[in-house]
Amino acid sequence: MAVLVTTVEKSGIDRYSQELAKRIAVPTVETRRYLSIPEVYSLLHRLRHAGQVVHFPSQHFGRYGLLLGRPFIITVHDLVRICFPFSKESLPERVGLRLDVLGLRRATHIIAVSASTKADLVSYLGIPEARISVIYNGVDCQVFKPMPGRRLPFPYLLYVGSERPRKNLGTLLTAFATLKSQASAPPDLKLVKVGIAGRSDEFRRATLGEVARLGLGKDVIFAEYVSDEELSAYYSSAIALVMPSLYEGFGLPLVEAMACGCPVIASDRSSLPEVAGDAALFVDPGDSQGLAQLMHRIITEPALREKLIEKGFKRVQRFSWDRTAQETLQVYHKVEAEVGIPVTK
Repeated sequence: MAVLVTTVEKSGIDRYSQELAKRIAVPTVETRRYLSIPEVYSLLHRLRHAGQVVHFPSQHFGRYGLLLGRPFIITVHDLVRICFPFSKESLPERVGLRLDVLGLRRATHIIAVSASTKADLVSYLGIPEARISVIYNGVDCQVFKPMPGRRLPFPYLLYVGSERPRKNLGTLLTAFATLKSQASAPPDLKLVKVGIAGRSDEFRRATLGEVARLGLGKDVIFAEYVSDEELSAYYSSAIALVMPSLYEGFGLPLVEAMACGCPVIASDRSSLPEVAGDAALFVDPGDSQGLAQLMHRIITEPALREKLIEKGFKRVQRFSWDRTAQETLQVYHKVEAEVGIPVTK
């Protein structure tokens, strides 16, 4: 029988494991992503007694798979630490990454959350394609849905995410400043940024410095910690979600926004075109002028905005947690059959 590792924090990766646990009838073992040495041995002991195949919910658990001594599956959400490494990682962090990569190479099977992420696994790590299944994330349309009323008393464009360099927030701020300088832009237009800065204080300092340089001090609003219900309200009231990332493994805000009836403007890189399909406007993430033009179109062309909303509602139907769980269970069956143990019901 398979056992699913669940995590208790509140990131998208943690939501992934929790949504699967609601839908797949297998034992679960709850833990955190980063553990002390005694906690690692405790986790391994619990896993060995809980099931014969272990499913780790993210690439951060690769190091633990090395010590497990039994078949294991890992879900990979992105390879950002390889594609866009943070220059100030500590020695223990760099060693941990090497161990996680070794764990990925030894995994019995890997679930990638997009075809783009699968391609990265093949290209960067040399993982055979036959050992990788693509299973998309889902979105809870009972939580992320159109909400009546206005979240804020002014028109705004929305950005959801951190301020890490790969998120490309500087290009968005430059484009927003260009948009604000146009006479046809609403004078009270704001940019609302939802989410924490990231692991380093320097990310927020860099963002605030760019905001000040562009003269946007009164036009950029920061909202760090919000509930899912509050986030749904932000999506529902926004003119559009803007996601100019240089790299994403999936891009969960895209499908959350679509479920809430919020149009999407996205980068044309990595997984974003794959996930958004024909339900978004795409731009080269280095083209701030092009991004400003797309934001201007969303504001001034109501028919375009309505068309994107309609396409978004259709597109988001592809991404349900029930479907994610069903396809994940099929991977359990495949691995169990390969290693010759009883199949999970």
